[in-house]
Amino acid sequence: MGDNERGRVRVEQSAKRVRAYFGGELVVDATSPRLVWEVPYYPAYYLPLSAVRVELKPTGETKHSPSRGEGVLHDVITPGGTASAAALTYPDSPIEELRDLVRFEFAAMDEWLEEDEPIYVHPRDPYKRVDVLSSSRHVRVALDGVTLAASSQPRILFETSLPPRYYLPLSDVRFDLLRPSDTRTQCPYKGTAAYWSVEVNGVTHEDLVWIYREPLPESQKVAGMACFFSEKVDLFVDGEPQQKPKTPWS
Repeated sequence: MGDNERGRVRVEQSAKRVRAYFGGELVVDATSPRLVWEVPYYPAYYLPLSAVRVELKPTGETKHSPSRGEGVLHDVITPGGTASAAALTYPDSPIEELRDLVRFEFAAMDEWLEEDEPIYVHPRDPYKRVDVLSSSRHVRVALDGVTLAASSQPRILFETSLPPRYYLPLSDVRFDLLRPSDTRTQCPYKGTAAYWSVEVNGVTHEDLVWIYREPLPESQKVAGMACFFSEKVDLFVDGEPQQKPKTPWS
């Protein structure tokens, strides 16, 4: 369903009410949004032009997509400010369903709501699921022969298309090896993560472990627990070494 596969873009109607705000103004309020998988990993919202509440002014620039056709870029103009080139339409798209819709650059808007709840980073994929299960399996994390954490009370987070993530109580982590990091990342399913680097044998390994201190509701069970990148450490579950997964973070 990639952008380079003409005609293979997946489009589905959502039943959620979707709103976006910019500059203190309501930009769009749609009760029949479309989810469009421009890339395989997550969808974007395409919203009816009839649901737009502010001015969209063409920039004179276009953006070509092999699958969606010639896109027209627009500035989003509100009394509170202008979001430059933050809206994209495909008035002559070979995918007829897209012709009367507009996609707003997610990060350019100040706030997005699904119904009355905020969403972050990008729309959530309705086919992606997050399950957090308590476990009594023994999990040990090591790096360069040094144990970083060991616990018999992990919570295992299973997220569609990703390897299991083992969240461990902070009391079971070697805090003397952790170094605070300024890095923050956001996930639409889990919330905002803070990071630590790890120093082992005089070598600092950047952003190797993260924590969700105030996760989103579906991931509440991992609140305040630490998780190591299993792509970058040695992971043992019930004494058995685990193969390092291949992911974008490998």
